[in-house]
Amino acid sequence: MVTEAKDLDIQMSPEQLYQEEVFTDRNVGTIQRLTPVTRDGGPDQTRPVIYSGQTQVLTPLGTLPISFDIEAKSLKEAAERFGVGAKAAIEQTMKRLEELRREAASSIVLPGAGNGGLGGLGGTGRLPGGGKIKLP
Repeated sequence: MVTEAKDLDIQMSPEQLYQEEVFTDRNVGTIQRLTPVTRDGGPDQTRPVIYSGQTQVLTPLGTLPISFDIEAKSLKEAAERFGVGAKAAIEQTMKRLEELRREAASSIVLPGAGNGGLGGLGGTGRLPGGGKIKLP
């Protein structure tokens, strides 16, 4: 486990650089076009352009960002395929959230653990990740 910033190995690969452009309809979301470039910033014709979509879903806990790849050869094609990709990504995200909810609901609760029935918090009365907030 990394405990200090000096222990982090953060290096950008000069052979994997992309120029980023963002397009939006100001309504549904954004399309990100990543154009491969050489280490000097010139076009890299040996790698394909990558398209990625981003949108948000409103949940009871606030907005949830959704990102997804779009298989496309042009910006026009990416825009046309945005809706299908967004729907698939939202469905996949909702399924995963439901799985997490079921896992939390089916956590084993030990009698006398003092967790007030919040089995999803690991029976410690603390938040996951070592938080020190105690529940009443």
